[in-house]
Amino acid sequence: MSTAAILTTPQAVAEVDYSDLGPAERECELFLRCSQEQPRQFTERFMTAVSPGMIATYLLNAYYDSHENYVLALARQMKKEYELIHAKGLLLQIDAPDLAADYSWYFQHASLQEFQKVVETNVAAINIATENIPTDRIRLHVCWANLEAPHVHDVPLADILPILYQAKVGALSIELANPRHQHEYNVFKQYPLPDSMLLIPGVIDPKTNYVEHPEVVANRIMQAVEAVGERSRVIAGVDCGFSTVAGYEMVAESVVWAKLRTLKEGADLASAWLWS
Repeated sequence: MSTAAILTTPQAVAEVDYSDLGPAERECELFLRCSQEQPRQFTERFMTAVSPGMIATYLLNAYYDSHENYVLALARQMKKEYELIHAKGLLLQIDAPDLAADYSWYFQHASLQEFQKVVETNVAAINIATENIPTDRIRLHVCWANLEAPHVHDVPLADILPILYQAKVGALSIELANPRHQHEYNVFKQYPLPDSMLLIPGVIDPKTNYVEHPEVVANRIMQAVEAVGERSRVIAGVDCGFSTVAGYEMVAESVVWAKLRTLKEGADLASAWLWS
């Protein structure tokens, strides 16, 4: 199986060991302090952390005898950070683009069936790493990479969604404002969302400086509610982060805030329609 480095990065040359949680602890404390200083209280706060499979994509393996063993070793180490975030009282959001984007990145020469086995392994690794955290305190983010690109080789959502449901999480965040995937709301009718999960559809695209109209946002939310079949199980979200790679920003900061404002306006509009 051929592999390709996405960026020039370090690689594992010995047993991985996450021994210093100091930076993660300081980031959590900074976020808690800043959010507590706001005049308006948040309903809930979450902290993101990278998935074991995504680490394996960026930091290649030159030590373990298989991709599976590498991912499982990473899961055992990331368990420490996940449990730290939970202990701070924050929702844990595991960012796992590997579960979709890796098909055209890291495993571009693999068959669909081979990639689906990789997704199963990566989901199992997440479950191992989060076994001590209640599922309703975990959300899983999946996307096809936050890149303005053709995306013509993306794996279809229908081919991975049943496997994503194996994740022991309380909410699934899926990129659905992406022009290549915004038709895939219907996949949730084909494979209904488990009763134990909420859906967080991306209704804002963080890869373009267009500011969506609130009615566009509201319509996307309505599509998600129709697909799930229950209005209280849908939370409007953004496809991905606006600056997921340091020093690489595609959307102007002023536009970011405008997009977040229209997200709220669209959510208010959809709520008014749904609860009228």
